[in-house]
Amino acid sequence: MTDDSGEARWLSDTEMRAWRSYIVSTLMLRQRLHREMTERHGLSLIDYEVLVCLSDAEAGRMRMSELATMLGSTKSRLSHQIARLERVGHVRRGRDPDDRRGVTAELTDLGAEVLRRAAPSHVAGVREHFVDHLSEADQETVASAFARILTHLSVLDD
Repeated sequence: MTDDSGEARWLSDTEMRAWRSYIVSTLMLRQRLHREMTERHGLSLIDYEVLVCLSDAEAGRMRMSELATMLGSTKSRLSHQIARLERVGHVRRGRDPDDRRGVTAELTDLGAEVLRRAAPSHVAGVREHFVDHLSEADQETVASAFARILTHLSVLDD
């Protein structure tokens, strides 16, 4: 982003520290949670996140386009991921009952059971590697800051 003169608005030292800490810690946190989920449950972190989204959806079903948006994924990448989850019986695809042109992903009983077994490990990892390192005030600040960023980015995508 540039200012009106066409010059870049370079980050200050504080801004750069905040940005780099966020980027590196987020990548490392996701890698750690992925490794733990894979080792303990044979499930990738993103597969776990798909199961969570479907579990939270009405009737355990969600349109593929909506699921892709929630996961910050492309439709193509999500389609490959759903195909893998379908092969192992964790989800199934179907037609949207409200719009027969739409495709849905639906959590199966097996997928719900896998999620039920994996959730405590995930929560323990989130606690150990993230939540327990933040005071309650820090948690409020992080939640508030990222809610604003999420709102900003959501508006841009509309």
